[in-house]
Formats: sequence, structure tokens, C-alpha cells
Amino acid sequence: MTTEKIRSCFLGLAVGDALGVPVEFKDRKILQENPVVGMRENGTWRQLAGTWSDDSSLTFCLAESMVNGYHPIDIGLKMVDWLTTGYWGAHHKVFDIGITTRIALMRIKKGEDPLTAGEVEVDSNGNGSLMRIAPAALYFASETDETLYNRVKEISSITHGHFRSIFSCYIFSKMLIALAKNDEKLSTYQKVVEQVTDFATRQGFELSELKMFNRVLSGNIQDVDGSEIQSTGYVLHTLEASLWCLLTTNSFSEAVLKAVNLGGDTDTTGCVTGAMAGVLYGEKQIPSEWTNVLARHNDIVSLAERFHSAIR
Repeated sequence: MTTEKIRSCFLGLAVGDALGVPVEFKDRKILQENPVVGMRENGTWRQLAGTWSDDSSLTFCLAESMVNGYHPIDIGLKMVDWLTTGYWGAHHKVFDIGITTRIALMRIKKGEDPLTAGEVEVDSNGNGSLMRIAPAALYFASETDETLYNRVKEISSITHGHFRSIFSCYIFSKMLIALAKNDEKLSTYQKVVEQVTDFATRQGFELSELKMFNRVLSGNIQDVDGSEIQSTGYVLHTLEASLWCLLTTNSFSEAVLKAVNLGGDTDTTGCVTGAMAGVLYGEKQIPSEWTNVLARHNDIVSLAERFHSAIR
């Protein structure tokens, strides 16, 4: 994994996140009338232009931890540090956090093992682990499918331990790894679908759960009408929407703006789409007028370089 791929992934996800922050929770119809076309200030959270949310903060907590190896306890503690002190916050402050994530981090703060801290109920399948899993995909890119899945499972389970969240993280991880090796997105997606389907069959995963992923694993999500793509905080909606935005556009800008203008959980859809689009199109295709105002731009670049050194 090259430094450039890691840097473009980290910058891409933070840019997508920051584009979505000012319009989080906005209805799609409102954004169709007044679409996001660039960085905005104020809005939902009254933040400066270029400010990213908990999505990127927790992603960077994960990456920062993995600079020193894979230690789940340290990952959990760094996430708690973010919650309590603003560590890896865009402006060293916390202004947004999901309910499931907060519950898990408070458990870790009280001394619970991070690997068992996450919620495991079916109604706890928000997108809080999917939004931050990108560094794990990059870190374990050379491992077997079994090892990749097990590590993704452990990292997701720090906050989100249900199979649906874990498998969403795994599919995204496989896609991100594949995009780093191939710039033809549709064939890459369809190959990933084949690999993931084969893996799921070999593992004997519960069929009723796998059916929830039929749209993603059809290999044809790009053909779904936009009116059927939802953009809530539900992990499957985020996975579907992000893949759909990537596969139905032809540039980084198009992909992340399409994601944000779906409305709803705009920062997370933008973040997940931005990670994939960043890897696919590269840093040079991320508009400089966006990266120029991106909070802690230099810190993100430095983290990407240190992260690359840790996995070489």
C-alpha cells in the first residue's frame, strides 16, 4: 500500500465528511433545491468550513493507534480520549457522537475490555463502525480473507458487535483494498462481490442475515434507481448508498457531492464514499479549494505518512 493511496484515502474521507457536516439531517428534497457544491460554514452544527465530524476523528484514532501495531485496548482508549478530551477532533472538541458509540466508549472508560464493549443487538446497527474502519482495511490488506474478517470483526465490535455491522465493514474493506489495486471501479466491485459471496458460503454465515445484503451482493447496485437508495444512519443504507454513489459517478467530486446531496446522514455517507473515491481517483483529483480549508490538513498528511511507515 503506497503512501499516496493512504494519504488520498484519509484526505478523501475527511473531505467527504466535512462536506456533509453543515447539512447533516437535511431532507433530500431540500438539498435538491439547494445542493451542496463545495465547503460550507455554519449549518447544522455551526462549524467552520472544512470541519469534519466524529466519523473522521474515530478513523484517525484508529490509524494513530495502529501506527504502533495492532492493540485493541489501545484503540479503545484512544477513542475514549477523543470523547473526553477532543483528541483527534477537527478543532479538539466533540460536537457529534452516535448513541451506540457513546454507550460503548463509556463502558471502556469504566474499564471494560474494548473487544466486548460494543452493542450486539439487531437494533444497534448504526453506521458507527463502518464510518471509521478504513485504516483497518489498509493495515490488513495483505492478510487472508479469514484474518481480515476477524480483525475487522474485533475492531467493529469495539462499538458495534452485531453481524450486520461487522459484515458491512468487511465488504467495505474488501472494496477499499481492491480499489487500491485497480482503477476500473465496476469490474472491481463485481469481483469483490464474487469473493465476498464465496467467503460467506465457506464460513456458513446465517442465510437470513446474508439476505439483508442481497442488493449489495447482486453485483448490480449501480442499476438501482436513486429513489430507492436510502441515506439514513443504518449501516446497510450507508454501505449501499456509498457504493451506489461511487459506481454511478466518474470523479471524486461527483461521488462525494452525490453522497452528501442524498440528505440524511450526510457526513457519514460522504465519509465512506470519500474513502473509496479518494483511493480510486487519488489525491490530485480532490479539489484543492476543499483541501485548502480542511481542518488539520497537515496533521492528516503526517498521520498518513506515519501509518504507511508502520505497515511497510
